Amino acid sequence: MALTWGDDYPIHQTPEPVAYAGTDRNFYDRYFFNGYAADGDGSDLFFAAALGIYPHLNIADAAFCVMKDGRQINLHASRWLRMERMDLQVGPIQIAVIEPLQRLKLTVEAPEQAIRAEIVFEGRAFPIEEPRFIRRNGPRTFMDYTRLTQNGRYSGWIEVDGVRTSVDGFVGTRDRSWGVRPVGVRDSQDLAPPVAPQFFWLWSPCNFEDGGLFFHTNDDELGRPWNRRALWLGDGGRESEAGGFEQVACAVDWRSGTRNATAATVDLGADGKVEITPQTEFFMLGLGYGHPKWGHGLNHGELAVEREDFVNAELDRRLPFHLHVQALSRIVFTDGAGRVRTGRGVFEQLALGPHAPSGFASLLDVAP
Repeated sequence: MALTWGDDYPIHQTPEPVAYAGTDRNFYDRYFFNGYAADGDGSDLFFAAALGIYPHLNIADAAFCVMKDGRQINLHASRWLRMERMDLQVGPIQIAVIEPLQRLKLTVEAPEQAIRAEIVFEGRAFPIEEPRFIRRNGPRTFMDYTRLTQNGRYSGWIEVDGVRTSVDGFVGTRDRSWGVRPVGVRDSQDLAPPVAPQFFWLWSPCNFEDGGLFFHTNDDELGRPWNRRALWLGDGGRESEAGGFEQVACAVDWRSGTRNATAATVDLGADGKVEITPQTEFFMLGLGYGHPKWGHGLNHGELAVEREDFVNAELDRRLPFHLHVQALSRIVFTDGAGRVRTGRGVFEQLALGPHAPSGFASLLDVAP
């Protein structure tokens, strides 16, 4: 029998029961959250969480991360899905949808790993729908997914090693994405002929006192965007009312010896510009992205939970799984009328392979 909780809700996407998600084994359904102090008055506390469902692999996994004072603590969890896609708990990490598209709750209860949290997200405006991401390598679909993104405010607390910290008044971003991405064990049969890896990704949702600014770009090896957009959305607004900026270009200053940014500018033409100054960096492998052990969709058995600690400055940034970061950043947005807004946001970066505007010519060469 394939009937599950979800079959009693009007959410089917195929003629099959909800347990079946099309035919691509790489189908996934994922939640993501990050949060940080709104004013940036010396606070570098940053938290992030994610929970992923992989229907064809019959796996669910989740992670909760806390970063402070240059130290990152990652809680990883994985379990067998048992075909029940509506069960949003993976070991000690649980997500509850209190009010769809507006209010969600994240709970972490991991006493053995000395990590606990109770955090509520409240959306500042209706979520935006990013343009559909479709990318193929030759005939093979590399990714085909949709993502909603929403800025919000947080309330609640985080406790690590017996020390509890309030996150009341924090801001941040959550997203929901679903579709096809590489997940689980890598395909054992490479493309014919082989295709060299290349992926260039920047993503920067920003929070200001009266609203949010969203920017992202996917570029090919020549720097041509195949998915790019920027828009402003005031509190309480909707994407359909705001629209996007007609002109969007981005220039990045790369730190010598790395593929991580020291600064970036998003040029919005007549609509102004956005200046991004990274303050501290969160390594996305804490959420499983590229993690050599806790990569998305891998089978760790019926249930597995593990805590991982590291000092950010001690990581070798030249390793592929350390390239992907979200830099907590100071953001200055000067609009077309000359009004200046100062806020905070993240500047996510993943530059793998060639990217001509950045001077990257091979798989892992770095800035001079």
